[in-house]
Amino acid sequence: MTAIIIYIVASVIAGLINTLAGGGSFVTFPALLYTGLDPRAANITSTIALFPMQVSTGYAGRHKASGTERVSLRLLTIISTIGGAIGAGLLLLTPPATFGVMVPWLILIATLLFAWGSFFRRPTTGKEKPKFGQTESIIAQTLIAIYGGYFGGGIGILMLAALTLAGQSIHNAASTKNILAGIMNASAVVIFLFSPDIAWTQAIVGMMASVFGGYIGHKMLNKVNEKFLRIAVVAWGLALTIGMFLRG
Repeated sequence: MTAIIIYIVASVIAGLINTLAGGGSFVTFPALLYTGLDPRAANITSTIALFPMQVSTGYAGRHKASGTERVSLRLLTIISTIGGAIGAGLLLLTPPATFGVMVPWLILIATLLFAWGSFFRRPTTGKEKPKFGQTESIIAQTLIAIYGGYFGGGIGILMLAALTLAGQSIHNAASTKNILAGIMNASAVVIFLFSPDIAWTQAIVGMMASVFGGYIGHKMLNKVNEKFLRIAVVAWGLALTIGMFLRG
């Protein structure tokens, strides 16, 4: 019961910080481990638990989503759908013990990506000459989608970088990446439904709690210091990385 209560609180926090800064899976993943799941089951269950909240976020900003100069939104959607399914399939083919060994490195990569995107990535206005053409954009989105279906940490940052390099303004890129993240996670969820690793009690509880957290986050959009929150997410990600290495 204590583990479930901690997980409920973690899911609310995940929904809140996903709305304000991103990085919600950094909170739900260790909480699910604490409920007794192995790393692969925790990753699958976390993806399902956070999915409704991601859909609502993407739907809210759908009017600002668009394709790039050389790749349409339709094509980006198709790539995200297929890539997310491939990544999810690869995860199901990965033995739990092997995935457990990979987890600290995946969390470290996701944390570094989040830190780079939050504090070091050079912002763009969308008026610069695109650095990514059609081929580069397609390759980038394909790799991001596969990674998103497999683990998912840091996909928002990766897509922001790829979309702005392809010529989108930061505002359009933010809305577009929310749509594409929801799509790749949707295809991953469909694949995961065939997995016996889903902890349905935690998944359903996490869905409700994270949506509630997302609602709180929207109410707090203009009241929270986003930079402080991002620092906290990075610090937690590094602490989680160290903890997972020691655990292994």
